[in-house]
Amino acid sequence: MPRPTRLKNTRSDDEQFELRLIVAYSFMILMFIVLVGRFVYLQVMQHDHYMTLAQNNRISLVPTLPNRGLIVDRNGVVLAQNYSAYTLEVTPSKTGGLDSTVEALGKLVDITPRDMKRFKKFLSESRNFEPVPLKMKLTEEEAARVAANGWRFPGVEVKARLFRDYPFKEMTSHVLGYIGRINQKDQDRLDDEGKTANYRGTDYIGKTGLEAVYEDDLHGTSGFEEVETDAGGHAIRTLRRTPPINGNTLKLALDIRLQEVADKLFGQRRGALVAIDPQTGGVLAFLSKPGFDPSLFIDGIDSATWKTLNEDWQKPMVNRALRGVYPPGSTFKPFMAMAALETGTIGYNDVRAAPAFFTLPGSSHQFRDSNKHGNGSANLARAIQVSSDTFFYKLAWDMGIDKIHPVLSQFGLGSRTGIDLDGEATGVLPSKEWKEKRFAKYKPEVRRWYPADVVSIGIGQGFNAYTPLQMANAVAIMANDGNVFKPHLVQEVVDAKSGKERRIETQPTRQLPFKETNFEYIKHAMETVLKPGGTAARIGVGLQYTMAGKTGTAQVVAIKQGAKYNSAAISEQQRDHSWFVAFAPVEQPKIAVAVIVENAGWGAAAAAPIARALTDFYMLGKVPADLVGQLTTVKTGTADPNAAARAQAERAAAEQETPDATPSP
Repeated sequence: MPRPTRLKNTRSDDEQFELRLIVAYSFMILMFIVLVGRFVYLQVMQHDHYMTLAQNNRISLVPTLPNRGLIVDRNGVVLAQNYSAYTLEVTPSKTGGLDSTVEALGKLVDITPRDMKRFKKFLSESRNFEPVPLKMKLTEEEAARVAANGWRFPGVEVKARLFRDYPFKEMTSHVLGYIGRINQKDQDRLDDEGKTANYRGTDYIGKTGLEAVYEDDLHGTSGFEEVETDAGGHAIRTLRRTPPINGNTLKLALDIRLQEVADKLFGQRRGALVAIDPQTGGVLAFLSKPGFDPSLFIDGIDSATWKTLNEDWQKPMVNRALRGVYPPGSTFKPFMAMAALETGTIGYNDVRAAPAFFTLPGSSHQFRDSNKHGNGSANLARAIQVSSDTFFYKLAWDMGIDKIHPVLSQFGLGSRTGIDLDGEATGVLPSKEWKEKRFAKYKPEVRRWYPADVVSIGIGQGFNAYTPLQMANAVAIMANDGNVFKPHLVQEVVDAKSGKERRIETQPTRQLPFKETNFEYIKHAMETVLKPGGTAARIGVGLQYTMAGKTGTAQVVAIKQGAKYNSAAISEQQRDHSWFVAFAPVEQPKIAVAVIVENAGWGAAAAAPIARALTDFYMLGKVPADLVGQLTTVKTGTADPNAAARAQAERAAAEQETPDATPSP
């Protein structure tokens, strides 16, 4: 009986085994179908996608940087250029330990405390996976040592970089500006302007001056290389290369020879000088003293040097020519004279009192003349020649600010000139509306315009405040009979690829609607300033060409009623500023110049001699005797040999046309 039961159990086990076998085979077949399907999907349907990924893993796009464009003066002298040097760079995320890596590198190259300060500053501004320069401008020996030990330092590279060089340093610092490392603010701006792609791999960007304003021209267009890499990311070969397009060259209207003469004439004194070609608006010289070395900012300025520059009482970082605002003093009087003539307040030959002081009706306050004895009486031209304060006090009082402001605003005073530099100051040409707005937070009695406010404005004091650039531009407009050109530093942009020149437009932007005879009258009055009896007669001696000008002495602090100005009794920074504006030759002006020497006293004593010497050099090629041997860009004796003869002939012709010292229309 038990034996049949055993046969039954055996049959049941076989059936279960077969079932399991069928299930296992079915599962295997299903998995095989799934695997084949997956292969088909990846190999056929997703072929293009994975082929692209494979190519990207194999090929890297490496940006190739363009050379930054040159900046040259009108004669082709290089003012900003590039040179190549090695840098030691560290990518923090790739190092085994940043501190230990830097310490070990310090045994191979000389890493100074300044290098470390700059490195830490760059670290704080960079992302962890970006290379950060540890030391700039390695010597060839240092570069070789690091390269030989490169296997010991993952994340450390020696790279050849282009650096910017400014051969004339402080002399051109406020014109050219400087470049610096791209920070987050720069990066955000590039993102907003859609320029990020063109700056991949670029470390530097223009920060100030022409370097910033013409950044798009100077930077150029980045190229790239398609590089095949192995599994370790090492380059095997270059598959394709799109070369970069170098930055364009800026050719300036500025003459570096004239700039150097101006710089040497100033010496260690503070101030500014702007010279303009009245016929084009081209800026021939643009100097702010003192300046700074732009090279300090290229590699990243350290905090100690930055603090020193900013806390220096002489303010070397301030562009005085562009942003310094000063009362113009008596250089304002020719423009006041134009307002008086244009409004019919005075005639050419009207004679008025020019006493030692002027008082307002019903007031005992005395507005004193610079000549303690006064000038008796004078017509408008004579008042300009001797710079009579009381004459212009009374003239301003008679006119009122509502007649003065509209005429003087036509000369660009109190508004930006539009020069191709960033950060230009507006200046102040006072008016009732200006005072109301300027003192809006004060009581009504402070905001109100009082008739007495206009008196000191008549001699270029009071609320008046203009930049040297504005004064030079205004004088150029006067010299050019009201033809207005926008001042510009860049004369041409030379395309790096085609070599074609894009010239800056030099057409007049507008014409002042003033009488031609009024321009002639005032210009001739300014010419007598340099003749016997004029405030600048001393610098007019020996002129070989015709020149018109106006001296100015601008008060920095007010002098109490009855007190006498004594420069020796006050600190240097409280002494008067010395001004002089001029143009030459009078018949067909080629140069208009404005000079201010801070705290140097009378305009005829400090600013006027600088303007005369500068104009002599420009007109005649004549190097001032005290500068012979000091100049690097000027060679004595290179002047046009016929220039002096032509100037003498022009002067003789002018004297025949205007024989009297007092000009007539």
